[in-house]
Amino acid sequence: MTSATSASSAVASEVREGVRASWTVALGLLPLGLAFGLLVTQSGFAWWWTPVFSLVIYAGSMEFLAITLVTGGVVPLSAMVYGGLVNFRHVFYGLSYPVATVRSPALRAYGIYALTDETYAILSSRPKASWTQARVMTVQVFCQLAWVLPGIVGALIGAALPMDIEGLDFALTALFVVLAIEAMDAHRDPVLPAVAVATGVVGLLINRDQMLLIGLSLYFAFLVGRFLWQRRGAA
Repeated sequence: MTSATSASSAVASEVREGVRASWTVALGLLPLGLAFGLLVTQSGFAWWWTPVFSLVIYAGSMEFLAITLVTGGVVPLSAMVYGGLVNFRHVFYGLSYPVATVRSPALRAYGIYALTDETYAILSSRPKASWTQARVMTVQVFCQLAWVLPGIVGALIGAALPMDIEGLDFALTALFVVLAIEAMDAHRDPVLPAVAVATGVVGLLINRDQMLLIGLSLYFAFLVGRFLWQRRGAA
């Protein structure tokens, strides 16, 4: 009984730590979820499409884009290409995900599904050794709830509003700006944001339509090269 109680207390403690690590990002997701729900119903969809988009896609930028693709009559094949380009950055997220910490196959599958920009930012902000299975899952579940539930509320509000509301899709851009500022403040490394901006500009000059893919690939190559250079210097 004592062992079971200790285990429960340990899990509860890890859950609290997970909430503590993610509550600021979750607060930022609340207005985004509301904005997405409003956009769904203001675009002519029934309110219940909001949780469908949020659970099936569950990628904020792609969800906003999906509304535009569907209402614009884009063919499924083109939509798949757009989705791959927009979410290509997720290929690199697994490098920092503490996958060894999540031992349960079912929870690991959920962790892969629920790995978003926001959860990646949280999980990569601390060493992998500091994360436990309960803490990782708490971060991801908490962030998903902070996105899905406000989306439903926003959809219901949007369904009751008679007028169109412009500018809602800018909410996601605003969140990325805030996350970038917080990351710069936390790491205090002027080289990384400078290189990120430079690779983005290069990607824009090479191909405006695939700027994100090109910029992220260049930035990833820089990070790998920097890591190898530092390791060689340390040796």
